[in-house]
Amino acid sequence: MDYIKINKETWDQRTKVHVESEFYDVANFKQNQNSLNPIELKQVGDVFGKKLLHLQCHFGQDSLSWARLGAKVTGVDLSNEAITKARELNDELGFDAQFIAQDVYEFGNENQQTYDLVYTSYGVLCWLPDLNHWAKVVANALKPGGEFHLVEFHSFNDLLDGYAYFPKETPDIEEEGTYTENCDGTKGKVVTWAHSVSEVISALISVGLVIDIFEEHAYSPYDCFADLELVTNKGYQKLHKGQQVPMLYSIKAHKSV
Repeated sequence: MDYIKINKETWDQRTKVHVESEFYDVANFKQNQNSLNPIELKQVGDVFGKKLLHLQCHFGQDSLSWARLGAKVTGVDLSNEAITKARELNDELGFDAQFIAQDVYEFGNENQQTYDLVYTSYGVLCWLPDLNHWAKVVANALKPGGEFHLVEFHSFNDLLDGYAYFPKETPDIEEEGTYTENCDGTKGKVVTWAHSVSEVISALISVGLVIDIFEEHAYSPYDCFADLELVTNKGYQKLHKGQQVPMLYSIKAHKSV
């Protein structure tokens, strides 16, 4: 099974829908709106003048938001459609970000550059079968002293929706639509893998990265799952038997000098 081909076709289709959605609101993004959220802005901090690699960047809004803050950005995504749109936005807005159409593993096998920061966020890890390989890509792309930043949806929420929490030998293969409000008629095949939080942390440690921060968050900035409720000035939460479900987790790690 060529999971990269399957997922690439679906994300090419999704990108065409996403760029027209209110969820991504490209028109306001072009008017100097920053698409980044307080969690990552606080954790990553000042990026001015730093080389930043954004893995699984979709069509580049977050990448270009980092560029607006002064970072020298390279974005990577497996979808040709997404990278084409990212390049169009980059040119229209007058930035000098670079965008590469490759899956994470292929990029890692060919990459010869190192960066001050490697960043990835929100729904990225489930598309990768091998987190040890992924962690090697991250570590090899960092300069000594460089930082890795991850903000990810918490897999406990997936468990409540009937998916595995712990890794399995076989992936989940489904036909599903996308998460934006204009999702009618967007069903496509997806191949995904379950990853526990401990698996993520262990993969990063195994390649020599030092974990500086690990945090879990009760609120999501996005209304993209079932049964969420908005809490003013907080974000979206999910309750299970009256108790908050962890919606996100974030990790900051560094490469030793």
